[in-house]
Amino acid sequence: MIILKLYGEFTKKDWLKAFNIEEKDVPKSFIIHGAWEYEKNLTIWKDKIVKDIWTPHWNSIIGKLNNQRIGFANVFGGPSAAVICHQFASLGTDIFIQTGYFGGLSHDVQFGDILIVTAAEMADGVSHWYLPDQQTVQSDRELIETAINFCEDRGYSYVTGTVFTTGAIMVETSEIVQKWAKSGHIGVDMETATTLAVARKFNKKAIGLLNLSDHIIKRDTFYSPNKRRDEIKEKTDEKIRELALYLSRL
Repeated sequence: MIILKLYGEFTKKDWLKAFNIEEKDVPKSFIIHGAWEYEKNLTIWKDKIVKDIWTPHWNSIIGKLNNQRIGFANVFGGPSAAVICHQFASLGTDIFIQTGYFGGLSHDVQFGDILIVTAAEMADGVSHWYLPDQQTVQSDRELIETAINFCEDRGYSYVTGTVFTTGAIMVETSEIVQKWAKSGHIGVDMETATTLAVARKFNKKAIGLLNLSDHIIKRDTFYSPNKRRDEIKEKTDEKIRELALYLSRL
C-alpha cells in the first residue's frame, strides 16, 4: 500500500485503503470515552458490541449492535480523541458521542447528574486546528433535545450547560478553577471541545455526555476519600452508556 499524501490530505478512499476495509465496515456512530481505564472500558463495550467486531486501533472496537454498526474508543485527552474522530468522520461516520468525566465548576451540579454538554470552550490545544476562528463549539441541537427527553422519560437526573476543555488538568489551582466557574461553565474536561470541533469541521453531529468525577469548585479531587461518590459514579456511567446507545441509533 503506497499513499503519497499526508494525513490531512487523505480522502475517504484513502482511509478505506489504510484500514483495509470496505464502506460497509464504517460505523454509523462512534462513542468516544475519555478515561484512564482502557482495558476495563474496552471489556465493557466488547460485552455490548458482540457481532462482527474489528479493531481499527488498540484502544477501539467496531461491531454490530441491533444490526447497526457502532464504534467505541477509549481515549485520554484531545489528541487521541481527534485521531479517532478525524479518521472516522472522513470515512463517513455521522454521529460522535463524547462520554467520560468532568470536574465540577458549579455548586448546583451533584454527583449522579448527567451533564448534557451544550457547548465547550476550546482550550484543549487541538480543536483550534479544526476551527481556527472560534473560541467555543456547540453540540448538535437535535442530540441535545433528544438526550434531555430521554433523561426526562426515565427520571434520570441531568443538567445542561457548557464545559471548559483543557489539556492540562494537573495545573488546576483554586484561582484557575474560580475563573472558569465565573465564565459560567458547569465543568472542565479534556476531550469534549476536540470531539465537537472535529465533528463540526466534517459537518457531522456530536454531543458530550459527562459524569461528575471530582467536584473541584468544592476542593474535592480524585484523591479525596468518598466511597459514596464512587458508587454513584458507577451507576451514572451505566445510565450514560444507555443514553449514548440510544443516541447512536438516531
